[in-house]
Amino acid sequence: MLNPIETIDKLSQEHTATGAELLALLTCEDPFINEALRQKAQAQAQKTFGNKIYLRGLIEFSNFCKNDCLYCGIRRSNKNASRYRLIPAEILECCATGYELGLRTFVLQGGEDFAYDDKRLAEVVALIKKQHPDCAVTLSAGERSPEVYQMWFEAGADRYLLRHETANSNHYEKLHPAELKLATRLECLQNLKSLGYQVGTGFMVGSPFQKLENLVEDLHFLKKFNPHMVGIGPFIPHKDTPFGECEAGSAKLTLKLLSIIRLLLPQALIPATTALNTLLSNGHQQGILAGANVIMPNLSPQNVRDKYNLYDNKKHSGSEAAEGIALLRKQLAELGYEIAISRGDYPGVIR
Repeated sequence: MLNPIETIDKLSQEHTATGAELLALLTCEDPFINEALRQKAQAQAQKTFGNKIYLRGLIEFSNFCKNDCLYCGIRRSNKNASRYRLIPAEILECCATGYELGLRTFVLQGGEDFAYDDKRLAEVVALIKKQHPDCAVTLSAGERSPEVYQMWFEAGADRYLLRHETANSNHYEKLHPAELKLATRLECLQNLKSLGYQVGTGFMVGSPFQKLENLVEDLHFLKKFNPHMVGIGPFIPHKDTPFGECEAGSAKLTLKLLSIIRLLLPQALIPATTALNTLLSNGHQQGILAGANVIMPNLSPQNVRDKYNLYDNKKHSGSEAAEGIALLRKQLAELGYEIAISRGDYPGVIR
């Protein structure tokens, strides 16, 4: 019979586990064992990063998207979405505001908006790097060709976020339209890594049709791919999607998975995500205590924040917002952590 405590020790020491061991850990309801996992993960994060928490300023530059993913509130067929695109001057203003607040990484996230010209986005990246040479720029703009990724990298983009969403191809097909394939997503991730980006990926917890075995596949994929960043969050339905009536994912299971990922990938930058903070009033704090070490305050202009709704009731105020950093700093200090005025690169990797 598998012993979850032995699995936790193995994860802590060897940073690996079998599928059966991971499944037993995911299904374990013993509070003593789950607390032991959390403590080991927190200790690992502190061993690698000390008590530093890294901030990334999130700028949601467009909510147009050519895709029609079944779970996403900005899917192209959602006629109720109020669409917008930020112009370069607005993006630069967001960065200037963030810099004054102490942010040294800016994340430009948008739907796959092909009307936002690839060269135009490269020019925006170059302008950000010119105005803030001590900062990192992260892009999250979906699946593109290697040539486009190369253009953005040469313009100064340091990192790229592209969630794989699920490592099981059959499950992937149930969440996406027929034209989107898991193989293409994985090829994009490999291309990004080969080009020299610091690469982030991740998945939803509790998405429709997901089985615990799928989560084990996700964990094994992460271990094999070895990304620099991992973002996971609970699935939260959006009323204007085919999954609008589905049940939200489990915050408790999300926290457990954060801890497992911390032990599998000790050096990874792992955020306590907005989705987690949306389901839990203290999601940021609980995520940090589970092994996360990144928070992404929202820098987007106030008048568009409620338009970038990937799911219902998304938080974009309080400690979730850039202007709430003082509150966030206080909350973290109460846990014994402090905000780092730093790019927060993957250990040993910097351009």
